[in-house]
Amino acid sequence: MELKEILEHHIIDHVWTYLGFGPINLPISKHLLMMAIAALLMLFGLPLIIRSRSAALAPFRSMIEVIVLFLRDDVIRPSMGPKGDAFIGYFSTLFFFILSMNLIGLVPYGATATGNLGVTAALAFMTFVLIIAMGIKEQGPVGYITHMVPKGVPLWLYPILFPIELIGLVTKAFALCIRLFANMLGGHIVILSFISFIFIFGSFGAVIGFGVAPISIILVLFMMMLEIFVAFLQAYIFVFLTAIFTGMAMHPH
Repeated sequence: MELKEILEHHIIDHVWTYLGFGPINLPISKHLLMMAIAALLMLFGLPLIIRSRSAALAPFRSMIEVIVLFLRDDVIRPSMGPKGDAFIGYFSTLFFFILSMNLIGLVPYGATATGNLGVTAALAFMTFVLIIAMGIKEQGPVGYITHMVPKGVPLWLYPILFPIELIGLVTKAFALCIRLFANMLGGHIVILSFISFIFIFGSFGAVIGFGVAPISIILVLFMMMLEIFVAFLQAYIFVFLTAIFTGMAMHPH
């Protein structure tokens, strides 16, 4: 199997069928299935772990508690102030949902839904809506629009700075989309490339293939450990930047 075929099989989303709702055709695909699994894990798995009194699940309960408290005390409150407490549930859900999709992609026969630009674009669009909604709620429509340009700027600069600030607002969400997509996709391409070395060099002879295999496996194991770290890191970065951008819209100072 060529490298191109390996990458396409494991990275590109595959649509199995379409579910019709009148004029709307919903594609049932591999990445949609991974998102459904992540959602079910959060819907049933997390409540089961949190409410359970089993000693075997105690480390998982502690880990969830530590993560939620970290998001509350070091991400949400410093970025959004006391009013950010109302969003602890949303940001916790966002973190664990992205993390679940990232980690599912490392499971054999799994796929990384966050390696799909459509998925990360939808998550970034939710952040975009949250930024605008909270900015308007806290400042009012007029106040939010006027505060997009910093105070004290000469009046003649407003026609220049206002479009730049509008572009910057869109760019914030766009950067979130591309950052998550590129990091998750890039890691999987590197892992699959290392695995493919076995087959590529094996085509020159079994001895060469067996000689390259241990090196490829070591590199893959290293990248897998790095990918686990990146899975947590990218979920954190997405939530962290969302909280910062929302806090900036709520508190223009």
